[in-house]
Amino acid sequence: MAKKTFIADDKCLNEVIEFLEAELSMAGASMKILMQMSVCIEEVFVNIAHYAYKEEGNVDFEITHNKTDNTVSFVFTDSGVPFNPLAKKDPDITLSAEERDIGGLGIFICKKTMDDIHYEYVNGSNVLTMVKKI
Repeated sequence: MAKKTFIADDKCLNEVIEFLEAELSMAGASMKILMQMSVCIEEVFVNIAHYAYKEEGNVDFEITHNKTDNTVSFVFTDSGVPFNPLAKKDPDITLSAEERDIGGLGIFICKKTMDDIHYEYVNGSNVLTMVKKI
């Protein structure tokens, strides 16, 4: 398990991705998995950076490799505004980009990419957990 706290700011995104890449490399993840996870992690982190706090805030990012079932869990925890990104209706991807409402596509991609994804609000914190078999 590895855990790191980041300032919830776009400027920290490269640090978040570097942390992700280092941990997934140690877990033996393929380049395909690494790229998929980078997209999802970027989406979640940027959403927290843009919407969780009125002022500056932090986000904890925890990565755990379960060697028994060869899965990796990614947990984001922030104390920003309570928000369940999974509650929003999935975008209608049969519509053209011009016809679709703005927003929601990134989380939709995460839902389709991850093997499990769930949200809970615990002790004043948003906790988003995503699990992927590697």
